[in-house]
Amino acid sequence: MDYFLAYDVGTSSVKSILIDTNGNVLATAIEEYPLFTPNPGWVEQEPLDYWNAICKATNKIIQSTTISKEDIKGIAFSTQAMGVIPVDKNGTVLNRNISWVDGRAEEQAVKAMNYFGGKRMFKLIAGTELTGKDVIPKIIWLKDKHPEIYNNTYKILDVNGYLKYKCTGKMVAEWSGACSYAFDVKKKDWERLFFKLCKIDLNKLPDLVRSIDLVGTLTKEAAEQLGLSINTGVYGGCDDTQSAAIGTTAIGEGEAHIYVGTSAWVGVSTAKNLKFKNATFCLQSADPTKNIVVGITESAGINTQWLVNTYYQKEKETLSEQDLFSIIEAEINATNPGADYLIMTPWFLGERCPVSTTTTRSTLFNLTHQHTRAHIARANFEGIAYNLRWTINNLEKDYGFKFDTLKITGGGSKNKSWMQLIADVTNRKIITTSQPVNAGAFGAAMCAMVGAGALKDFSEINKLIQNVDTFIPNPNHNKIYNELFATYQSVFHQLNKTYQTINKTRFEL
Repeated sequence: MDYFLAYDVGTSSVKSILIDTNGNVLATAIEEYPLFTPNPGWVEQEPLDYWNAICKATNKIIQSTTISKEDIKGIAFSTQAMGVIPVDKNGTVLNRNISWVDGRAEEQAVKAMNYFGGKRMFKLIAGTELTGKDVIPKIIWLKDKHPEIYNNTYKILDVNGYLKYKCTGKMVAEWSGACSYAFDVKKKDWERLFFKLCKIDLNKLPDLVRSIDLVGTLTKEAAEQLGLSINTGVYGGCDDTQSAAIGTTAIGEGEAHIYVGTSAWVGVSTAKNLKFKNATFCLQSADPTKNIVVGITESAGINTQWLVNTYYQKEKETLSEQDLFSIIEAEINATNPGADYLIMTPWFLGERCPVSTTTTRSTLFNLTHQHTRAHIARANFEGIAYNLRWTINNLEKDYGFKFDTLKITGGGSKNKSWMQLIADVTNRKIITTSQPVNAGAFGAAMCAMVGAGALKDFSEINKLIQNVDTFIPNPNHNKIYNELFATYQSVFHQLNKTYQTINKTRFEL
């Protein structure tokens, strides 16, 4: 039997699994790392923290099993997208990773669009505007604000590329990760004209590989740090959105999935090359033969952490996590759908989809003395669901997709009350799957297993993951959620300019 290691490298932690080709998970490990917020709107991480966490997790896994390290045939990473990690020729990191949620480069986003004739012309060409959270503006920001870093940069790596470099000594970018920069899904190459017009040196971009390509084997140093054999293959892997799509088994033409974790998104698998619209993106799938149209909600599970820390601090200190969330779930279930007309928008970190903004922030709308923490808790979960509904509606309107059913994964999918709530708010059937926490790692594992020839193609994920629960929309809740969804949209449109006024200058340093 052959075995594979897969890593889901998220915003706050890496989830690691050891899996066999039958889909059996033999061992798991989770290691956390910090975020740094040195200025308003900035979010950074130390790349070495990712690597150290992966080494710790791998060693824990190896020590917990009796499997020979020689039988572990390959590894692959699924990682957070849109990382900007400049390194010199020796692989020395020159700046912290500028994270996907970092919004510092709004001025440079405008500058980049001006190269194309301005915001309106750029949107006409690309299908969506650039924001300060996009990768190209962040690279321009580095060039503008820290030319010494930019000039000394040999290659700009994303998180996946950095980890593959730490494993193999080779600097490459995988197709799905390249989409976070500027990638032509038809030609399977960098959008070279885009970089040239933005005055970014194409030589600083790594060579491209597919998710299933063997990048190399572990260097002696990496093998020693990981506790693995130098014969272990390192495969291209993919970004987290793409791996989650594989891990939900929503990989057929037009099949959709929802992910609810630290962030959230709606993704649709397709073989078509579609344009970007309303802040949704057509990206390369983990499967080299497919694409995925995706709309990303920046902040979801991380909002629930805020909710717990703010309103359930005492319970958090005295109860287990399971008992704590049982209390929250009970309070939510005892509160009327619609939280008695309280709305909480989830835009703690700005938003990417269905509205693209770096300056908008969360709002508690229509708060009264009658509202309790239970109302706020329910409004938190409903707000995220409203955002998903808005994205789903746009995907259907803009691309002609039709969704009666969506598969769902991520840690949030373990909460049955929230799954029913999402079904009610979106008015669509929701199906959970058998690997809610490890779906991303399963997707990464598939890259390695298909690349190594252990499985024939990505369709074999259907043998490894099964459907679990189905949640049917409650028709009695349609009226209240239709009304409040319209109000939710109005909150954004009415306050958007106000948020720009208060935050625009504050976020530009």
